[in-house]
Amino acid sequence: MDLQLAGRTALVTGSHRGTGRAIAETLAREGARVVVHGFADAETRPVVDDIVDAGGDACGVAGDIMSDEGAKAVFHAAVKAVGPIDILINNYGTADAGSWTKSETADWIDAYEKNVLSAVRLTRLAMAAMKERRWGRIVMLGTIGSTEPAARMPHYYASKGALATMTISLAKELAGTGITVNIVSPGLIRTKEVEDRFLAQGREKGWGATWDEIEPHVLKNFIDNLTGKVTKTQEVADLVAFVASPRAGALMALNLRIDGGTTALVV
Repeated sequence: MDLQLAGRTALVTGSHRGTGRAIAETLAREGARVVVHGFADAETRPVVDDIVDAGGDACGVAGDIMSDEGAKAVFHAAVKAVGPIDILINNYGTADAGSWTKSETADWIDAYEKNVLSAVRLTRLAMAAMKERRWGRIVMLGTIGSTEPAARMPHYYASKGALATMTISLAKELAGTGITVNIVSPGLIRTKEVEDRFLAQGREKGWGATWDEIEPHVLKNFIDNLTGKVTKTQEVADLVAFVASPRAGALMALNLRIDGGTTALVV
């Protein structure tokens, strides 16, 4: 399927690694001009080089989006490099460890800065020009924990819950403008960090030494889904690319869970 992304410009926050990198690479393969964002030039350069070497169109911008000034600098650098931003993927966020007894006020504020306000800043910067052009895509990266939060990491799940609520509010604000707003919410994703963590644990527990050996134990002991597989970063990236494409014009104000059926809910 041609996602009709040729000629579109996309800014993907936190795309120097992990799922964000997979999203940037996928958008570039589909023909978009992609701005790779990281917090230092050295972080974005390898991703940009790989995209360009594969025949894609990409550039990098570096900056801290946890402040108004930093977000403005990142956004204006992106526009200077590729022109008006058609697609904004608010991918950046962190899942920092914590609990109700150990996470202090500063930890909660930090979670909101990273997972909510970073997206608010860039969204506000991007949406005015999108409205003028009567076309745009804004995609948030959430988590299924906003639907079924755990007791652990309450500051993280609360912030991602706010991101989901914010998505619906923004969709209503931008109704009829030609801009769509949606949130893609993965469950456990098979990032390098997740794979390394479970490989180490698998060796300790005698589950095996390869991912194929360990994955059934991960599903049995840590998550319960209907596919029998941990979601890959590329699967998340493929969904995000579709939601960000002209073909997804009928998708609006949706929380799209991609978790192998972990949250098998009637909503």
